[in-house]
Amino acid sequence: MTSWEIKGRELVNCTCEYGCNCQFNALPDKGHCHAVAGIQIDEGHHGETVLDGLRIAAIFKWPGAIHEGNGEAIAFVDEKATDQQRNALLRIMTGQDTDPFATMFAVYASTVTKMNEPVFTRIDLDLDVDGRRGRIFVKDYIETVGEPIRNKVTGADSRAQIVLPNGFEYAVAEIGSASSTTSGPVQVTTKDSYGQFARLHLNNHGVVRA
Repeated sequence: MTSWEIKGRELVNCTCEYGCNCQFNALPDKGHCHAVAGIQIDEGHHGETVLDGLRIAAIFKWPGAIHEGNGEAIAFVDEKATDQQRNALLRIMTGQDTDPFATMFAVYASTVTKMNEPVFTRIDLDLDVDGRRGRIFVKDYIETVGEPIRNKVTGADSRAQIVLPNGFEYAVAEIGSASSTTSGPVQVTTKDSYGQFARLHLNNHGVVRA
């Protein structure tokens, strides 16, 4: 196993209502899970390969709950990545060089039965975790916009968090609202559904905790 570690930020949008039942070991409220994710790696390495400043993204579709499997996915890797960095990022994203089920990458990879060929392209990411605002844009594939949940009476921003002391993705996530439209082999459409903004600190053993 090659050791790796990344620190970064993410925006995830899925078809669940605000809160996302999956975060609480419950079944998805729509009966299926469709999701889009974008990650900015601020600092990172895979072995001796430096990953600082690179971006990755993905689209997922599961016909039922994630743990039931039969999912389909497509991965996107920053066009700025060298061949060595591309290989390193794909190994992390597909759960390789990772303890079993230790990260969301490993969990999701184990439930995907159709993995489309990865796309190496420009990934535009705008991520403000505390402000619950962000955008994922991959030309010809992804358009995701995230924003705060708003009070239905006053219109004021409403702040909520999910804390997972033993989670496999994050320690604390800011919850917002997001909408996505995707094109290509994995097509997903969401509107004002679960938006997850989180700071990530992961390695091949799972979430790195202070």
